[in-house]
Amino acid sequence: MERREFLRNGAAVTVAAAVGALPRVVRASTGSDGAKWRTFEVVTRVEVANPTGPTRVWLPMALAVDTDYQKSLGHSWTGNGAVARVYRDDKYGAAVFYAEWPAGESAPVAEVTSRFAARDRLVDVTKPGMNASPEDRATLQRYRESSKLVRTDGIVKKTSQQITKGADKDVDKARAIYEWIVENTFRDPKVRGCGVGDIRAMLETGNLGGKCADLNAIFVGLCRAAGLPARDVYGLRLVPSAFGYKELSGNPASLKGAQHCRAEVFLKGYGWVAMDPADVAKVMRLETTEWIKTTDNPVVAPVNKALFGGWEGNWLAWNTAHDVALLNSKGPKLGFLMYPAAETAEERLDSYSPDAFKYQITAREIKA
Repeated sequence: MERREFLRNGAAVTVAAAVGALPRVVRASTGSDGAKWRTFEVVTRVEVANPTGPTRVWLPMALAVDTDYQKSLGHSWTGNGAVARVYRDDKYGAAVFYAEWPAGESAPVAEVTSRFAARDRLVDVTKPGMNASPEDRATLQRYRESSKLVRTDGIVKKTSQQITKGADKDVDKARAIYEWIVENTFRDPKVRGCGVGDIRAMLETGNLGGKCADLNAIFVGLCRAAGLPARDVYGLRLVPSAFGYKELSGNPASLKGAQHCRAEVFLKGYGWVAMDPADVAKVMRLETTEWIKTTDNPVVAPVNKALFGGWEGNWLAWNTAHDVALLNSKGPKLGFLMYPAAETAEERLDSYSPDAFKYQITAREIKA
């Protein structure tokens, strides 16, 4: 099959950081706050088997605005489509690669390569004002609002009020919610993909088992219901964790299934602060053969401490978008865009099905 290179497009990327208590590894260059940058290249290749009629593919791209934990170094793509470009979601600014093939193309294929720099981030919650960055009111209001799956009313509001009762400061409210998530939810390995993220249904049924897009979505919804701007950040684990834990690592040779959702909350005096209670639950359930039930366990304790205010820089952030309407799609909105998506004339393909919709994601670290 003849492959031709499409237009190259340099993406801008985004959000906030610094390193402290996270385990340290050797890094390439150092930022002004001491957090060291690592450079990665990520390649996503997609193929659609036995397409019927016109075929369309959408891939999440790296954050479209540079931040203090991630910066774009550009991207390019190749393939045999009639159309290929990157566009931005209207509400959240999520960058999405879009490709389209006409009816009659029997083997649609596209390959996207992105380069970016990433680093650890950590906010010291004992020192307000040290890393605080301003944010505009419209953005803060956007991340207080409900989405279809991340509700802020009803049982979500009631639960948030109960958890944060007596907490006056933003950081104390976030701490109470984080601890509630860790203590009351759990990792359910049987859930498909990263979960659905329907937090009202989870709270109403009392079934608080799920994966990252469920558990971190509960954190985000409870924060929003408490008046704290919060957002899920959807992305991909790339390389081994500096904790040395398998469950917090990515295998760069094959990253299919390495998708991972993290969270952020905006706290007065601190700015956007990294959170990941879902990964604490993952370590508790899967890192050892025994399901660990307490956070003072020596395997869990360092993760529980570090992920309130911190992330590792072994991860690619894609977007913070909910209720995503895909360009030119005939299908329904997506709750979030963290997996490649595809459609033929007949249907939206199952992103988890390797038979009809094949994709491979690999990464490599570029050493200085």
